[in-house]
Amino acid sequence: MSIDEAQWQKGLEVFDKVYGPGSSEMTRPYRDSSFNQEIVGNQFANLWASDILSMREKRLMVLGATAMLGRPDLVEIQMNGALINGELTDEELDFIPLFMLFYAGAGNTTALFRGIEAAKARRKERSAAAG
Repeated sequence: MSIDEAQWQKGLEVFDKVYGPGSSEMTRPYRDSSFNQEIVGNQFANLWASDILSMREKRLMVLGATAMLGRPDLVEIQMNGALINGELTDEELDFIPLFMLFYAGAGNTTALFRGIEAAKARRKERSAAAG
């Protein structure tokens, strides 16, 4: 599999919009990987770039799916992007685990809560560093 340079670049730009400036750097060493080309060239250049759903709507769907994995590290990645883009308020962030408790279960929602809190702490650190 091989994608053209325009599709690759578009995917990298959208990747940075989703997760924050410079995030796409992690994908560059794997430019020739078919797996990575599918992620950058389709998932980001096509699906995340689509305007059928807003970025916020797509992020909330990914967040729900990620909550079911019980992975606070992946939740934190999504929430960092949401906070950088101003997609969610603190009130909404606090409400998400409460709402998801009934759908994802206590264990998975605890992981969701931890990921959200870690992203909020990282935002506070970025603000303090920016001064």
